[in-house]
Amino acid sequence: MQISSASSNSHYANMSDIRMTVSCPPETFEDTVPSKQVKKEISFVIQRPERPGETHSHHGSKRSSVSDSEEYDDFPEEETRMRMSSSAYDPNAHYQNHEICDTNDYVNNPFAIQQLKQQQQATSRVQFQLDNLENKRKKEQIPVESNHPETDRFGFFVMDGLSSSPQLDPKVLRRREKKWIQMLDNWRYFMDEKFELVKARCRKGIPPSLRGRAWKYLCGATFQMEVSANRFVFDYCVKQAGDPKWNEDIQKDLSRQFPEHEMFARVGKFGNNGKNDLFDLLKAWTVLHPEEGYCQGQAPIAAVLLMHMPVRDAFYCFVQICHKYLPGYYSSGLEAVQVDGDILVKMLKEKSKLTYRHFKQNGVDPALYMIEWFMCVFCRTLPWPTVLRVWDMFLCEGVKILFKVSLILLKYGLGTPSQIKQFPDMPAIVTRLRNLPAEIKEEEFIVQKISEMTLNDVEMEKMHFIAMKTRQMRFD
Repeated sequence: MQISSASSNSHYANMSDIRMTVSCPPETFEDTVPSKQVKKEISFVIQRPERPGETHSHHGSKRSSVSDSEEYDDFPEEETRMRMSSSAYDPNAHYQNHEICDTNDYVNNPFAIQQLKQQQQATSRVQFQLDNLENKRKKEQIPVESNHPETDRFGFFVMDGLSSSPQLDPKVLRRREKKWIQMLDNWRYFMDEKFELVKARCRKGIPPSLRGRAWKYLCGATFQMEVSANRFVFDYCVKQAGDPKWNEDIQKDLSRQFPEHEMFARVGKFGNNGKNDLFDLLKAWTVLHPEEGYCQGQAPIAAVLLMHMPVRDAFYCFVQICHKYLPGYYSSGLEAVQVDGDILVKMLKEKSKLTYRHFKQNGVDPALYMIEWFMCVFCRTLPWPTVLRVWDMFLCEGVKILFKVSLILLKYGLGTPSQIKQFPDMPAIVTRLRNLPAEIKEEEFIVQKISEMTLNDVEMEKMHFIAMKTRQMRFD
């Protein structure tokens, strides 16, 4: 894989300014798009500073990791309702706290009466949403005669009578749904004051019925869609014809994206609608970024998003991922991916010296295994329940999760003396990495090891800076 020095220098010039290694990425598009390349019809305007819960610097975060010993499920929801019922999610408004008056003061206190009504309305809204989710769940359980193949709860066709992993207890699921609805309705407060709680709940897994909505809040797409001046970008881009070259490349890849899923299969009940949405999303991206165009690694990311939300919502989530989570990953030369490969090697030396030495002795380059892992966010590597759990944490905590998952797979897949003897050379190592043991890819194992592993944000930024400078010096 060759890298031109010109493209390297241009990308390194501004990559450190937009790198996001931890949580809560900024929500504006224009800081990654050169102004001379933006047309008047799709201009991007910064309307406000960084959103709540976001660090003021991209060189690490002040937030500490969640301790496994802490239990957040006992968080007093009534207290949160009292503090937050007076304000729904408003990205442009500052949250105001009002103490609730005593019950005896309601009679002669109009403000207290108004707040009591607002509390009742908030409670009713949560109950209404829960009832809708319950009705939807009951409808999905009603057997319907159809000629389409049977699918599991994720929408994948069931092969040879095999079923997917068991679902959560309905009572546990409903309790989590209630907490997530409350949290999403009061998002600014939780991101400002209870971010560790948000992180802990993402690690436990977002309820399937709310996953799409939660992803939009976590990555900042909700603000872009509803409030920002960028809310009209998709409507403009999707109406454009697009570059014939990129359109042809996208068309070639449509049938390769999850053909075993009902949205993108030839025999699915959605027909070609899923593929049409996938094409519209990727074409809109090429219109927004004609200088970058389309990369094959983008299609799986877009497909996963479309499984959980409409095409417009998926587009804004996709743009946030490309701009703030994985900046430069899909540009020509894949410089940013290779920089992260250098960082991964340094981390591997610290976390699993045996694996590091084995790879070094056999000349195993990180590009042989980590490019697909990182560019596709493991959706081509891990079982689907594990993929969704990784995405929940990735959209909350940032690219750090990709490093953690990679280190776990490498350490437990090729980290013992017996494993090294069993896979002694490069072909055997590559084969092993493509066929990792099922037990180390299970969702609970991955989540547990992620919680146990600590990566220092400041050290990651230092390694990133050194890796960029080292690569830049090679081509100067």
